[in-house]
Amino acid sequence: MEETQEPKKRFFTRRKFIFTSVAAALTDAFLIEPNLSSVTYRNLRVPYLPPSLNGLKVIHLTDFHYKPDKDESLMSGIIEKVNALNPDLILLTGDYIDGDNPEVDPLIDQLKGLKAKHGIYASMGNHDGWHNSAEHYRKRFEAIDTGFLINQNTKLDIKGESLHIAGTDFIWKGNPDPLATLKGIHPLSALITLVHEPDYFETMIKYRDHHLQLSGHTHGGQCRVPLINYAPKKVKYGEKYIYDAYQQKDSSIWVGKGIGTTGIRVRFSCLPEIAVLTLTG
Repeated sequence: MEETQEPKKRFFTRRKFIFTSVAAALTDAFLIEPNLSSVTYRNLRVPYLPPSLNGLKVIHLTDFHYKPDKDESLMSGIIEKVNALNPDLILLTGDYIDGDNPEVDPLIDQLKGLKAKHGIYASMGNHDGWHNSAEHYRKRFEAIDTGFLINQNTKLDIKGESLHIAGTDFIWKGNPDPLATLKGIHPLSALITLVHEPDYFETMIKYRDHHLQLSGHTHGGQCRVPLINYAPKKVKYGEKYIYDAYQQKDSSIWVGKGIGTTGIRVRFSCLPEIAVLTLTG
């Protein structure tokens, strides 16, 4: 009799363990992770960066997909963390709105609290472009002293040295123009480009083979497999460069995990991210 009960007991113990593990993972993915934030630190090279700008601290934020009824506390906490980091520059790479509530003003009310020594600059994401014009966003970002770059660039004067920031239009059904984006930038100038969709890096290095590109779009996979850190879900224009830093020729790309979510509000093993990028020459 005991020999038949013991295997049955082990079976129920395993089933209980599996059930408990799944329940914990679902709780984490739906109720915990989307409301937390992480801080990631990376040192990234910018070719031709003047020596006096070595160590410049850039904070990269992307893919807000802001849901006013759910993300207000998350965003307030992120802004508080960012300001406490005392950044030199803050760079934003698009997807500010959520498709179910495509108005950017609630997020703008939050972003106006950001502070950086040498300015804040932004580019547009595909979700933004699918719902409103570039001018719709430009007007609102410029009202909070944030440069909004669409197929254009600007030159910053920091410590008497130059650093260019350039931003393309979004790629997915947008009108990116690399020539216009890079117009007037000297070939030996330090350059950071803001391009929402990371796989467009392959195109950008054909026009400029030495720069640092910042991108988002992939959300780092949004849900990743723990331990092996694998992102099973891919998105158009974000299939090759999913998360982290990569290099091609003399250029690098950083792809951030982003802050918000698309579709179901879920994240697993992929916390919303504040990326602190320290520039080196």
